[in-house]
Amino acid sequence: MTISDRLRRRSPWLLLAAGALATLVLGGGAIAGLRWTNTEAFCIGCHEMRDNVYAEYRDSVHDRSASGVRAVCADCHVPRETIPMLIRKVQASGELWAKLTGKIDTAEKFEAHRHELAMRVWASMKRHDSRECRSCHTERAMAPELQSERAQTRHARAQRENLTCIDCHFGIAHQEPEGPGPQEIEFAGK
Repeated sequence: MTISDRLRRRSPWLLLAAGALATLVLGGGAIAGLRWTNTEAFCIGCHEMRDNVYAEYRDSVHDRSASGVRAVCADCHVPRETIPMLIRKVQASGELWAKLTGKIDTAEKFEAHRHELAMRVWASMKRHDSRECRSCHTERAMAPELQSERAQTRHARAQRENLTCIDCHFGIAHQEPEGPGPQEIEFAGK
């Protein structure tokens, strides 16, 4: 048997092994890339985020809590489920256009667009029933007896009226922009 006959006989297995190796390398690289883009260091890598929203977030209840739990940008702004996370990543890559075109490259420009940017986040949170909030804050884990009477009353009202977290809890980690809040956003599904 010649060398070319041996290679021909083994080539399907070599191709299969090479394909499996390529899949592992590319898949591992994609997973590593997704994880890296969920880090705080990545999120504040540009001055628009670092100097504006991250500066506001510092020392907020999500940055420092009595329990010691700390939420990073992705905890509030990126879904944990794979398909919604990938959709959000594609949307975020489109948001790079604002950076590339200089739409929000100064504090003044950022402030001029703050309400528009906040409304986009609020609308997404309403559309998805505050899914990112619920990744950490579950109704099942809430202890109404530890809440103030006012909080208990408001949470009961929110359940009755089918409200979601963002309807009441906004401007917690970032400055609340001038203009209508998330409770003014209407959706057919809500």
